[in-house]
Amino acid sequence: MRRIIGIVASVALLAVGALLLIGYVRGAEERALAGEEVVDVLVVDREVAAGATVDEISGAVRIEQVPAKVRVDGALGDLSGMQGMVAAVDLLPGEQVTATRLASPEALMVHQAVEAPAGTVRVTVSLSPERALGGQVVPGDLVGVMASFDPFDVTTVEPGEVIEGEGGEVIYVGSTAEGEPTGLKTPNSTHLILLGVLVTNVQVEELPTAPEGATGDLPDLAPTGNLLVTLALTPADAEKVVFTGEHGFVWLVGDDGSAVDDDTVIQTRETVYR
Repeated sequence: MRRIIGIVASVALLAVGALLLIGYVRGAEERALAGEEVVDVLVVDREVAAGATVDEISGAVRIEQVPAKVRVDGALGDLSGMQGMVAAVDLLPGEQVTATRLASPEALMVHQAVEAPAGTVRVTVSLSPERALGGQVVPGDLVGVMASFDPFDVTTVEPGEVIEGEGGEVIYVGSTAEGEPTGLKTPNSTHLILLGVLVTNVQVEELPTAPEGATGDLPDLAPTGNLLVTLALTPADAEKVVFTGEHGFVWLVGDDGSAVDDDTVIQTRETVYR
């Protein structure tokens, strides 16, 4: 009996000691925060994988009060207004959840790369969002490729060769040796050069983030950096794309596989206004 009483007393003493310790720690925290401005931040409790939804994130974080001076820039106090967003990167225990760690699913590009068909080569081009379908292009998409060029110097006029302007007027009669500068330039030009091109991979340099304090439904946000878009091409078509990327501008157009280019022509200022 004495043994049982001793055990019970020991347990009771341990419980009282634990309560006293917790009270002391809380008191120390309150004393440390006395006079400090404190703010609520979300802190990760357990690891969250990239691509996790807001609902999944909410079950793995806690609200913690911290001094304003140790709050990370952009740290969130709650997830209201973040519906539809996902974790842009892995969130690790102990870190504060910031707006920059969330992105739209489209911007995250969680799609897996697809295999290039046999007989093709892969070429990667760096494109700003507006030249890559607003940043919405993903692996597995079919696209068309537009080539657009600023004027080139004309250096291949042979002696006696006549060059006509866009309206048919004679603007130059060759009198220099072939290959010498003529002072002439080609017109600006744009043309659809390829259709049905398979996108095999997309990488995004910078993901968009929701505006701090935004609430309600958010619009689709375009990436803020360039996209590295990898295309599967025949060797001959790869040469065209690389040349355009080096000396002009590549634009991607959406292609559902049914588009045809029978009526396309090389566009210049004269043809656009025609």
